[in-house]
Amino acid sequence: MKMSNIKENRMKNLLNEVLLPVKLIIPQPIVSKLPVLTTNEEIRIRHVLEHISPHKKCLDIGCGNNRLIQMHRERGGDGLGVDIYDWGGVDRVVEDCSKMDFDDKSFDCITFVACLNHIANREEVLQEAQRILKDDGIVIVTMLTPLVSIVWHKWAFWDKDQNERGMKPGEVYGFTEEELRATMEAAGFGIRRKRRFSWGLNNIYIAEKKS
Repeated sequence: MKMSNIKENRMKNLLNEVLLPVKLIIPQPIVSKLPVLTTNEEIRIRHVLEHISPHKKCLDIGCGNNRLIQMHRERGGDGLGVDIYDWGGVDRVVEDCSKMDFDDKSFDCITFVACLNHIANREEVLQEAQRILKDDGIVIVTMLTPLVSIVWHKWAFWDKDQNERGMKPGEVYGFTEEELRATMEAAGFGIRRKRRFSWGLNNIYIAEKKS
């Protein structure tokens, strides 16, 4: 990347960090049209991609519009995005993410970006992730805490996922760190790292298979 582009990205990242409170008020579809700002979705994805090597094979479960995998491919990576709904751009729509036809130990990385709390059978899906993840692979989860999640979901009136589909039985408004650790542990994963971003309102967790 050229030095001018690096400086431009740094300035843009700094501006987005400073203006975060404003961005939380402005509807995200409007933010996406402003050249100097980045949507919350894009910020989450960029934080996730920092932890994935470009040459790794990644599976994004609950991929939504599949933006993460698209960006991973743009930098030379390989991967697939799966979801039980077709939000557009999905590589594979599956009936149940706990029963996928991938071979054992197929992926270097499995991601759950802002979606694990919306997967009703999350325990079974995490067990499936355990099966198809390589022994030295990682699982990446981004997660709002319950209070922040409730406030955001009530405000995000433009999000058709919430306003049209709504919250189904088994879905929850985010997890505390303790709840997420317990859920991951039950599926055979141990959280090794945690980092906050977006003024500490959001969290990224990196997990590995327990030996």
